[in-house]
Amino acid sequence: MKKLITSFLFSFLFLWWAFPLAMGAETPQILVASGRADQAVQSLQEQIRSAPTAENYNLLCRAYYELGAWDAGISACQNAVSLAPVSGMYHLWLGRIYGKKAEHTGFFSAAGLAKKVRVELERAVQLDPNNWQARTDLAEFYIEAPGVVGGGKDKARAQAESIARLNPAASDWVKARLDEKNNDTDAAERDYRAAVEASHGGARAWLNLAGFYRRNNRFDEMEQALTRLESSSLDHSAALVDGAGMLLRTGRDFPLAIRLVQRYLNPGSEEEEVPAFKAHCLLGELLEKQGDRAGAADQYRAALALAHDFRPAQDGLRRVSS
Repeated sequence: MKKLITSFLFSFLFLWWAFPLAMGAETPQILVASGRADQAVQSLQEQIRSAPTAENYNLLCRAYYELGAWDAGISACQNAVSLAPVSGMYHLWLGRIYGKKAEHTGFFSAAGLAKKVRVELERAVQLDPNNWQARTDLAEFYIEAPGVVGGGKDKARAQAESIARLNPAASDWVKARLDEKNNDTDAAERDYRAAVEASHGGARAWLNLAGFYRRNNRFDEMEQALTRLESSSLDHSAALVDGAGMLLRTGRDFPLAIRLVQRYLNPGSEEEEVPAFKAHCLLGELLEKQGDRAGAADQYRAALALAHDFRPAQDGLRRVSS
């Protein structure tokens, strides 16, 4: 049961949410969106001392989310919800960070946290029924979570129908996940490809199709989908980093993976979808695999300049500097 509770918490948190980059000076919004987590936390803590607003607490929660500081992030998100209880977005973020905490806790705590995830996601949808990201997160919860904590395929299917009018590609994705859960791989592939069509070849849909092929050990087709992702319409910047990570984990086409991360890190492409320090660290790992120790060291240092306690970058830098 713990495996079921925690697996859904990992899978839904990254695939379907995106937030626009605020424009202007080096505001906390921009620091969070661009992945400069250390600066964001410091700036927001200073602002909260004089202006403890719901927005500032929510931004602080998201910065802690990037850093993996789940307890501090939960406290900040709870403060945001307390100050603005009718904000669906704040409930969504509280649900997300409860989910991340559940991944890193014991069985009974995970079960209790999973129930909190459901409550917050359902509240987010209730408050903002046109938020397709919240509905998609909730649908994924219903698919993956056991019934004892509120999961259920029928509930997920109902969300897919509601999502269809808001984002047809997202609806097809939920249907594909349901097909996979029912071990109907032919139907799942059709629905993943329907999502590609509905999104007009968007990066998100190509990534999800590639993930389907990876889970079914169809690695050549996975690579083909990720090659299409490279030149696709960039409706979801994180797809570039997630696709590169997929190639790294399967040991396939490192040059393609490097190009994907480099595209994500290009000036003007900063978004909150993947913190910049994590993208730099991934690029360091890929360059290290290619034997470019100096280039890898530069990327690990770039990651640590943004998040000085990020352990994977610290470990990577030690490896290539020894």
